[in-house]
Amino acid sequence: MRCYERRVHMTEIEKKQMDELFSAFSIVAEGAYVFLCNMKYDYSRWSKTAVDYFGLPGEYMENAGGIWIEHIHPDDREDYVKSIERIFSGEDQGHDMQYRAKAVDGSYVVCTCRGVVMKDLNGKALYFGGAIKNHGLLSYIDNNTGLRSLYGFFEDLRTMFWRKDEGNIIQIGISNFSAFNDIYGYSFGNRILQTFARLLQTNFANVGSVYRMDGTKFAIITHSMSQDEIEKRYNELKDTVSGKFYVDDQRINLSINAGNVLVNDFEISDKTVYSCLKYAYYRSKNDHLGELYTFVDALNDDGRKVVQKLDHIRSSVNDECEGFYLCYQPVMHADTCKLKGAEALIRWKDDVYGIVPPMEFIPYLEQDSIFPLLGKWILKQAMTDGVKFLEKYPDMIMNVNLSYAQLEKEGFVEEVFSIIEETGFPADHLCLEITERCRLIDTHLLYDIINIFRDYGIKVALDDFGTGFSTLGILRDVPVDVVKIEREYVMNIETSKIDQATVENIANLAGVFDADVCVEGVETKGMVEMLNKFKVSSLQGYYFSKPIPFDEFMAKDFE
Repeated sequence: MRCYERRVHMTEIEKKQMDELFSAFSIVAEGAYVFLCNMKYDYSRWSKTAVDYFGLPGEYMENAGGIWIEHIHPDDREDYVKSIERIFSGEDQGHDMQYRAKAVDGSYVVCTCRGVVMKDLNGKALYFGGAIKNHGLLSYIDNNTGLRSLYGFFEDLRTMFWRKDEGNIIQIGISNFSAFNDIYGYSFGNRILQTFARLLQTNFANVGSVYRMDGTKFAIITHSMSQDEIEKRYNELKDTVSGKFYVDDQRINLSINAGNVLVNDFEISDKTVYSCLKYAYYRSKNDHLGELYTFVDALNDDGRKVVQKLDHIRSSVNDECEGFYLCYQPVMHADTCKLKGAEALIRWKDDVYGIVPPMEFIPYLEQDSIFPLLGKWILKQAMTDGVKFLEKYPDMIMNVNLSYAQLEKEGFVEEVFSIIEETGFPADHLCLEITERCRLIDTHLLYDIINIFRDYGIKVALDDFGTGFSTLGILRDVPVDVVKIEREYVMNIETSKIDQATVENIANLAGVFDADVCVEGVETKGMVEMLNKFKVSSLQGYYFSKPIPFDEFMAKDFE
C-alpha cells in the first residue's frame, strides 16, 4: 500500500525540515519509536531502534506503510489498513490503535501506535507522524538516565550479531558509589548518575550508543572507533571526572574503571561476549587501577581463539554440564599425614579442545549469569561422590569451592540444603571454600550466609589467604573454620626465613579467630617437616597427590 502513487524526489530543504521535525518528536518520545511520513512524497523516517528491532530496510523509506503492513500480524492487518486509508483520504486526522508486529527474530510483540496528521496554513496535509510503543520493551529504557537499559543493550548486541556488524563494546563503571549515597543521599546520587550519563553521551556523540547497565555501570557500542581512539577518549573522560565534574555546582571526584571487547567473531553467542566484557571490566577495577583493560582474543597454543573455546564451554554448561568432571586432591592431617578430606576441583574435556584447566574458563564464567548452574552441578556431583567416599573414609571432609556469583544468587542457601537432602551427604562433612573475591559482595550478606551454613553444621574455609587486598578484612568480619595458605607463601619455606615467618604469623593470626590452618602447595617431605613446626592442622599438595578422578581416588589407599 502506498500513500500516493506519484513519485517525486524531495528537495534537500524539505528533507532537512522533515529531519528537524523528526528530532523534535524524538525528544518527547520517552522510549517509543518515532515515525514521520512526508505525505506528498510518501517518504518516511523511522527510529533506528525500530529499524533494528523489526528488521526494516532503513531509517529512510519510501512506501513505509506498505513495508510496515508486512510486519503486522495477519489477524490485525485489516483494521490497520482501514485506519491508514481513512487518514490518507482525509477522513481521519490520526489514529490510536494496538496491534501485533513481527520482530526480526520472527516473534510478535504488542505495539500501541499513536499518530496525527499535520497540515500547513491552508489546511493541506503535510506529514503523518507519531510514536509506536513496543510493550515488550517498556523496561528497555532506564527511567533515571533516559538511556537504553541493560535489556536494550542486549537487544542491540543481538542485532549487531545478526547483521555481523563489527565493533567495540566498552563498559565503564563508577567505584565506591555507595559513599556518595551515604554522604549526599540517594536523590543526589541519582543526579550524579544522570550527569555522568549526559557526559558519556556528549563524549561518544556520533561515534557510539550509550547504555545504562546494572548498578553504576554504563556501556558504549561503537562501530567507528579504533582501539587507540577508545583509549584516548576514555583517558580524557577519566581526567574530567576526577577533577572537573560538577553536579548542582558541587564538585565531585569520581573513580571509574573500564573494560573493552572487540566483536568480530559472530559464530559465538552474545552472552559469551558479555562475559568477556565483564571480565575485562573487573580486571580494570581490581588489577589495573581503573586503566582501560582490553580483552584480547588471542590464539591459544592449539591455534584456536580464546572466545571460541569459552563459547564452546559456555554451551556445555547449558547442555547439562556436558564434558565437565571433577578431580579430587587429598587433604592430609599435618601430624600423621593420613587422609583428612579432599577438595573437589572442576575440569572440562572435549574432543576438540582436550582437557581444559579451570583457570582458562572459571574467571570468565564467574562473570556469566550461567555460572550458578555450573556451581550447582559441582556441589551435587561432589556430594554424590562424597557419599561413596565416606563408605571408605568415614571421617572424611569434602571441600567444595564457591564463587561470589553463587553466594549472590537468591535462594543459594536453600539450594545447598536441597542438594544435601537429595544426595544424603551429611552436612557436618561438608566444607565450603570462599576466596577473597567474595569481597565483591556485601559483607553483611556474606556474614549472614556463612552463619546459616555453620549453624547447619557446614564448615567454611577462606581459600588463598593473603592473595588479595581484603582477606584480612574478611577474616576479621566473617567467621570461618579454616584458613588456607596459598602455595606462593610456602614455596621456599625450607630455606626462607621470610616464608617461615609468614606462615607462623598467619597461623597465629588464624588461631586468634579460632580457625584451623591448611597449607596448599606442599611438594616435598622437607616442607612437611618444616610446616609441622607451626600451628598447621592440614596439608595439601603434589607431595601427597595431584588432583585425580573419582575412580582413581577410590582405588588409592591414603591411610
